[in-house]
Amino acid sequence: MKTHRLGDRGADIGVFQSRLKRAGYTVDVTNAFDAATEAAVMALQTKTGLVVDGIAGPKTYSALMTGRRDPKHLADADLVRAAETLDVPLASVRAVNEVESHGAGYLLDGRPVILFERHVFYHRLKAIGIDPEPLVQKSPNIVYPTYGGYSGGAAEYTRLASAELIDPTAAYESASWGAFQVMGENWKRLGYTSVVDFVSRMESSEADQLDAFVRYVAADSGLVAALKARKWAAFAKGYNGADFARNLYDVKLARAYDKYAPPAKAAA
Repeated sequence: MKTHRLGDRGADIGVFQSRLKRAGYTVDVTNAFDAATEAAVMALQTKTGLVVDGIAGPKTYSALMTGRRDPKHLADADLVRAAETLDVPLASVRAVNEVESHGAGYLLDGRPVILFERHVFYHRLKAIGIDPEPLVQKSPNIVYPTYGGYSGGAAEYTRLASAELIDPTAAYESASWGAFQVMGENWKRLGYTSVVDFVSRMESSEADQLDAFVRYVAADSGLVAALKARKWAAFAKGYNGADFARNLYDVKLARAYDKYAPPAKAAA
């Protein structure tokens, strides 16, 4: 299912607007995701407890059809608590949620979104005394000194399953998990009892995935400071790595923050 936002056009937008009208929201069927449609989406999200961002994705469509939020899905109140815990602007947390998570922590089949990192697996195997070199020749998409080999989506679980056959603990540690893509290898530093505990939490709910993000940021004073001061390049570098600019993470975060920041008060 496609995700739609302000400015999108198409017949599928018209169908969505028709559903909003049948549900009692004030919107015309224009086939354009206009300001009135965005306002209706935000009203729906507020009513059902979803994150209020005006973006119509799978969770919003589900809430429209059922009239309620799936308990596994992130609630707007979860973002408020995260901002309070980190003592950073709520708009900053909303911006990270929109840009980093793309609004979803689960695949359509209900499993957490993951990305398996073959270079991390290579180094994790070395750390536990397994020589990765023979595996590099045999399965370079699973074990390799540099990043790559991605399949995307549900196919990442095929890569993970192959790694599990070699060593399950190292495999789970070598994937990033959930909406905020926190690496499993961080489990101990973030206060989880084991990597199994970490993975279980990632499977449990998007609120638990957000908690992993909060723990990750809280454990790095530089990330907290960057998020608080809205130093987006510094935050993106610390959270996404040195190649953050390639994906314009800092630019996207700045734009998202401006979207959610409260309007400045006019001078007296």
